[in-house]
Amino acid sequence: MGFVASRWRRPDNLDTLHEWGLGGRSFGSWVTWFLVGGDLYTAYTFVAVPALLFGAGAMGFFALPYTIVTYPIAMLVLIRLWSVSHVHGLVTPADFVRARFGSPTLALLIAITGIVATMPYIALQLVGIEAVLKTMGVTGDLPLIIAFAILAAYTYQSGLRAPALIAFVKDALIYLVILVAIIYIPAKLGGWGSIFDTVQAKFDATPAPGDGILLNANNQLQYVTLALGSALALFLYPHSVTGILASRSRDVIKRNMSALPAYSLVLGLIALLGYMAIAAGIKPIGTDVNTVVPQLFEKLFPDWFAGVAFAAVGIGALVPAAIMSIAAANLFTRNIYREYLKPDATDAQEASVSKIASLVVKVGAVLFILLIDPQFSIDLQLIGGVIILQTLPSVALGLFTRWFHRGGLIAGWIAGMGSGLLMLYNIANPATKHDHFGGSAFPLAKLGLDTKMTIYAGFLALIVNLIVAVLGTLIARAMGSADGPDATSPHDYVAERGDPSVHDLEVTSST
Repeated sequence: MGFVASRWRRPDNLDTLHEWGLGGRSFGSWVTWFLVGGDLYTAYTFVAVPALLFGAGAMGFFALPYTIVTYPIAMLVLIRLWSVSHVHGLVTPADFVRARFGSPTLALLIAITGIVATMPYIALQLVGIEAVLKTMGVTGDLPLIIAFAILAAYTYQSGLRAPALIAFVKDALIYLVILVAIIYIPAKLGGWGSIFDTVQAKFDATPAPGDGILLNANNQLQYVTLALGSALALFLYPHSVTGILASRSRDVIKRNMSALPAYSLVLGLIALLGYMAIAAGIKPIGTDVNTVVPQLFEKLFPDWFAGVAFAAVGIGALVPAAIMSIAAANLFTRNIYREYLKPDATDAQEASVSKIASLVVKVGAVLFILLIDPQFSIDLQLIGGVIILQTLPSVALGLFTRWFHRGGLIAGWIAGMGSGLLMLYNIANPATKHDHFGGSAFPLAKLGLDTKMTIYAGFLALIVNLIVAVLGTLIARAMGSADGPDATSPHDYVAERGDPSVHDLEVTSST
C-alpha cells in the first residue's frame, strides 16, 4: 500500500513539497481523521503507555487528560495556521515564524528544534517494533533494519500519501484488536475486579516513590504538569502540523478536532492493557518493560490473532514514523537548505533534498536509541516534548500576537532550551544505572526545595522561556530595537478555502 500510494490521487507532478510532503493539501475529513489519528496515536499509545502503567501505575493515565484538553486548544491555533499557510504557501512552522517575525535566525532555531524533537519520537516507534520482534523470539537487528528500509523506500517514493493510505488499515486493525482484547482478556483473567485487586497487591508489595494504583503527594504535580505540558506540545510537533496543513479547509480541521477525542476513549482502554499484563503474570523480557503488551497478546490470544495484534502494533509504528520523517525533512529543506544553501532551489530540487533528508532523520532516530536508554520508552517522547515546547512562544502565540520582539523570542528560546536540557541532564534513572537523561520528572529538591515532589521538566523550561521572552521584548523595546518585517496581515489568519487570497497550489508552489 505504501508503494501503491504514489498513484493514489496522483498529480501531474509529485516532485514538489506541496505534493510529496503535504499530499497536495487536498485531504478531506475522513482522510485527515485517519492521517492525524495515525500520526498522533503511535507505538507511544500501544506500547509505551501500557508499559508505564505496568511499571508505575496511575502515573501512566496522564495520557488521558492530556489528549482530552489538547483538541480544543489546538483547534484555536491550527485553523489560524492553516489559513496563513495557505495564503502564503507555507509548508512548515518555521516558514510561518520567518514570515511573521522577519527573522531567519529565529526560523532556523525553530527548524532545528523541530528536527531534533522529532528524532526521539521516531525512535519510540523503533522501540515498539523491537518489542514485537523480541516477543516473537526474533533476535538481532536485521528484521528491524529491513522494516525501516521498507519504510524509507515507500516514504521516498510516495511521500505523505503513503502513511495517509496505510492509516486506514492501521486504525481498522487497532480498533479490532482493542475491542477484542477489552472483552476477551478480562474474561480470561476473572473480571475487572480481579485485575485491579492483583494490581493493587503488586504495588503494595513493591512500594516505590510515585508508584501505585492512585497518585500520591509526590507525583500529583508531575501528573498535572505532564498532562498540560504534553497537551501544549502535541500540535507543535512538525508531523502534527504536516497532517493539518494537508487538509482541504478550515472546516475539515474543526470537524477533526471535534472527532479525534474518540481516540482518547480507545487510549484509555489500551492503557489498561498494562494492568491486564500484571494480572496475567507477564514478566518483561530481560529489563525491557515495553515487551509486556506483546507478551500479553501472545499468552492469551490464539496464535493467529496474536499475529494480527502484532501487525497492528507494527503498522501503528510505521505510519507515524513515515509522517515524522517527512515533516522533519520538510523543515530541513525549506528552512535550512533553501534559506542558507540554495535560495534559488526549484520545486523539484526541494522535493529531492527532502526525500534524502527523510532518510537521514531515520538514522538520527536510531542514534537516540543507542545513546539514550530511559527506563520507560515513553520518556523518549517526553524528552522530545521538553524540546518542542520551546517553540510555543514563536509559533502558537505568534499566531495571535506580534507583541513579542524577535530578539526576546530568541533569548527566550535559548533560556528555555538551555534550562530544559540541563534539567534532563540532571535526571538520573537508577533502574537503568544512568545518571543523566533518565526521564522527564525533575525533582524539585534539586532547586533547593525541601520536598520529594517532581515536575515535568518541559513545563518548567517553558515558564523560563516565557519569562525571558517577555523581559527580552521589554528591553528591546526600551532600546528602540526595530522589529522584523511582518509579511502577514490580519485577514490572512481567517481566510477560508475559496477566499481569493488562498491561492491555487500551482501559484503557491512556484513562489
